[in-house]
Amino acid sequence: MATTSNITFNFELNSKPNRFNRYSVLLRITENGKLKRVKTGLDINIPAKSATDKDKRKAYWNPNPKKSEYISKKDVNAKVKNQMLNDILTTYQQAYQELKKEGRATTDNIINKVKLGEVSESFLAYAKNRTQEIFNAGGVRNWKKYNGFCNKLESFLAANRKKDVLFADITPSFLSDFDAYLHTLPNERQPEKLLHPNTIQVVLNIFKTIINKSIKIDKRIKPEDNPFLAFKYKGVKTERGKLTSDELQALHDLELEENSLIWHCRNFFFFSFYCAGIRAGDLMQLRWCNIKDGRLNYQMGKNHKVRDLELVPQALEILKYYFSDSVKPTDYIFPLLDNTKVWASYITQEDKDRMKPDMKKDMFNAISAKNALINKELAKMQKLAGIDTKISFHISRHSFAKAAKDKGLDNSAIKELLAHSKLTTTERYMGDFDVSRTDKALESVFAPANKEDEAAKVLKQLQGLSPDVLAQVLKQLDK
Repeated sequence: MATTSNITFNFELNSKPNRFNRYSVLLRITENGKLKRVKTGLDINIPAKSATDKDKRKAYWNPNPKKSEYISKKDVNAKVKNQMLNDILTTYQQAYQELKKEGRATTDNIINKVKLGEVSESFLAYAKNRTQEIFNAGGVRNWKKYNGFCNKLESFLAANRKKDVLFADITPSFLSDFDAYLHTLPNERQPEKLLHPNTIQVVLNIFKTIINKSIKIDKRIKPEDNPFLAFKYKGVKTERGKLTSDELQALHDLELEENSLIWHCRNFFFFSFYCAGIRAGDLMQLRWCNIKDGRLNYQMGKNHKVRDLELVPQALEILKYYFSDSVKPTDYIFPLLDNTKVWASYITQEDKDRMKPDMKKDMFNAISAKNALINKELAKMQKLAGIDTKISFHISRHSFAKAAKDKGLDNSAIKELLAHSKLTTTERYMGDFDVSRTDKALESVFAPANKEDEAAKVLKQLQGLSPDVLAQVLKQLDK
């Protein structure tokens, strides 16, 4: 047996004969305890005798030869076959050594290099490595999405009785099959429903992003071989939920028990609304040191932008409920996160960026759990207020954007308030809210005729008429 590092090569005889009653010789490659067999194209004809099959194979086959004589001399072509087996073994060992120098030595790559003259790496391993890189860099939110993608890809492979997929296997047809599989998966939050088309779009977007990285940065595949050039997909347009002024007032007027959980959750929702749609994760991490001279100053976790907002009277009124003389500047404003947790000692965004990945994950999970709790209470408020629109914490951001548009603010001003990086982002965001153009167009179609416009139209028609004809027209108008 030839051994090289953690990959071993050996030959074995198939345990059962083929249809011609011959026993095939297989190359066995073992990597980290995982076994893969490759056909050599050679076989042995063992004459039928009274001995058992095992004894027959033992007489003709030596799995651990001293001089590479795997096939005994009982086979008339033993010398030629043994030379062929040694040539095969040398070829695979050389391929392994070349790939090992490149840091790309895997069983699949060795087989592909020998058979195809080229190497196709495991896409699944590449995707998992990229997912780990994101986690190590502290991108917990994206890590969760990428990890979800890898899990769905593995479940798809398992459904097709496969454990891995190579880059060479990622074709438009493969993507189409994966897309079809995603459409059969249940929704995690609502198991009675299937995955939303836009959730599927997110999964495929991650797939595409990983493929693009493998092309542009890591040079794993050629640009012209990008399977997404032929495979197209898209989600569905959904209306951005937002509350009208009447619906907001209905929420505000609900009689809720003071200091109850649902009462606090309403405060959180409206504080976000009064502060230009502050996101849930940012709101939970606000500390009293973020408040100074009637202003709110904090750095957004999503894009690290600094926001400096005047606190309107309604927001200041909410803060009064949570302030006491005993609070410390570094205490969280709202009773959502635990001040005693280790990650709570990381106060500034710069500090948080230096957290270890596992600590970031713990904080992210705590924020996600609290966000789910708030949304559960908001759903109760929705029913109590008789509102049809499904309410979640993020609806406060949408509702603020609508209120700003209704007050006549242009998209540039709303962009600054929402802290978007690009105006195009705000314009897409406002697409469902800004209906002023279509309203004016519709009104113009059904608006009554303007008398001045009609007079101008008549005068234009009278121009160029001869004096006689004009006199007759005026005479008819007098009548």
